[in-house]
Amino acid sequence: MSSKDWIEKDFYAVLGVDKAASADDIKKAYRKVARESHPDHNPGDPKAEERFKAASEAYNVLSDSGRRREYDEMRSLFGSGAFRRNARGGGQPGGMPFDVSDMFGGGAGDRRFGGGGFQDLFSSIFTGGQAGGQAAPRGPARGRDVETEVALDFGDAVRGVTLPLTLRAPGVCDTCHGNGAKPGTQPQTCPVCHGAGVTTRNQGSFSFSEPCRNCQGVGTVVEEKCPECHGSGGVTKTRTMNVRFPAGVADGQRIRLAGRGEPGERGGPAGDLFVHVKVRPDELFGRTGDDLTLTVPVTFAEAVLGTDLRVPTLDGAVTLRVPPGTPSGRVLRARGKGVVRRDGQAGDLLVTLDVVVPARVSDEARTALESFAEQTPPAAREHLDARVRRVS
Repeated sequence: MSSKDWIEKDFYAVLGVDKAASADDIKKAYRKVARESHPDHNPGDPKAEERFKAASEAYNVLSDSGRRREYDEMRSLFGSGAFRRNARGGGQPGGMPFDVSDMFGGGAGDRRFGGGGFQDLFSSIFTGGQAGGQAAPRGPARGRDVETEVALDFGDAVRGVTLPLTLRAPGVCDTCHGNGAKPGTQPQTCPVCHGAGVTTRNQGSFSFSEPCRNCQGVGTVVEEKCPECHGSGGVTKTRTMNVRFPAGVADGQRIRLAGRGEPGERGGPAGDLFVHVKVRPDELFGRTGDDLTLTVPVTFAEAVLGTDLRVPTLDGAVTLRVPPGTPSGRVLRARGKGVVRRDGQAGDLLVTLDVVVPARVSDEARTALESFAEQTPPAAREHLDARVRRVS
């Protein structure tokens, strides 16, 4: 979002709140507008979609205390009379007509504010400018973050594992150790900005800063560049590191390794390495949170008479008692045989019993079942039979 948007758009009016509204009032107002104008509730209504987008844009600024303060300061500057808008959308600073779009670098050849347009002017005012118009030096640039993906076996994800991870990515140059200078030499202080990384220009009553063009804002220049990295401080190389995946890591989880990403330029801090975890499914076990799941088939006789079941776990086996008269689908619990949590406690193993009905039985088994059926009460279906009689 540009500074021009901040000046021209009244975010308080979009949400229907006063400028002195509290954070809770702003949140409530946004929820009301978003609920009423959400595209799902107004299909095919472009005006509702625009209201929804405008409310989201306004809330994005006003919900952040820092951005809200900058927005209010910028609006106050223009509303104080320093710039008055005319009927054509321009303004009159000191009685001189102008076009607001020119202030924001609308013309490619505009050099009234140092070639950067009015956007650069506001950057120096609101983004870290120091007293006297001096901005904080940028210094060596931080390296970019790197992402990769690793597939783990189900058991390794549950127990935790340390694996070697090989990456071909930018790394610190071994020849210059990241400073970009030829061995035996050192980067020198920039003669233009004198190590500040920024230069300051005065335009009338305004002063503004911009990154030094001679050193690109770093504050130092390399007179004799490293022959290996050509002054960048980094090279693409293959590196192997050991990565510890904690016990209980889940499918889709992202692990952050601070400082293991791409190195910064000229000795700047390295970015981070983010490892996305994919867990291969197990042929027996499933997982629900910290609990492991397992389905075990049992015979009709075992379910009726009860039995002791010997079932596997990830680190051995346990015996579970199936009580007589157990229905199909009942879940038995083996405590502490699931995923170990960070606090050292473990989830459970949940065993679902599946009563298996044979497709064919022998004559002897059929006779026994018929005898069993004659000696057992029928299933309780009276409520179903009553409904059948009513609809027949």
